[in-house]
Amino acid sequence: MDKYRVTLTAEERVALGQMVSAGEAAARKLTHARILLLSDTHGEDSTDEEIVTALGTGLRTIARVRRDFVTQGLEVALNRKSQPPRPDKIKIKGDLEQKLVQLACSDPPQGRCHWTLQMLADELVVLGLLQTVSIETVRQALKKTTSSLGSSRLGASRPRPTPNTFGEWRT
Repeated sequence: MDKYRVTLTAEERVALGQMVSAGEAAARKLTHARILLLSDTHGEDSTDEEIVTALGTGLRTIARVRRDFVTQGLEVALNRKSQPPRPDKIKIKGDLEQKLVQLACSDPPQGRCHWTLQMLADELVVLGLLQTVSIETVRQALKKTTSSLGSSRLGASRPRPTPNTFGEWRT
């Protein structure tokens, strides 16, 4: 692994020193600033092991911050990289969600008293609606719906009658 040499200008050194002494930035940003200050060749030029001991970070973090500073500049080395674009996270939505709810509300297969999440996930695959689906995805899709079997109100269960302080039952 190549070791990138960090050489800070006087202005960068002052700005990083003020940032660290103020302590007003995010913890990751402050750690990266400390790494750059300790890695500066104009200063004492600490070894990676000394920086690990002083800051409690990993060797890969130190190498990555140095590389980012040398190749892309101070802002990139200090600030967090944006996350790469992710594929659409919600697999079950719209018509597919409606079909899942209809399936969950229908009669279960013969020999079963109710649908399980695994059975629902398997049935979605068998019907050709999805190639693969996890039971957690099915659970989240069903949890999102506000339907409740057996209650006109939203919620997990009906309130039960409780005795009041006079010994009578209140409904």
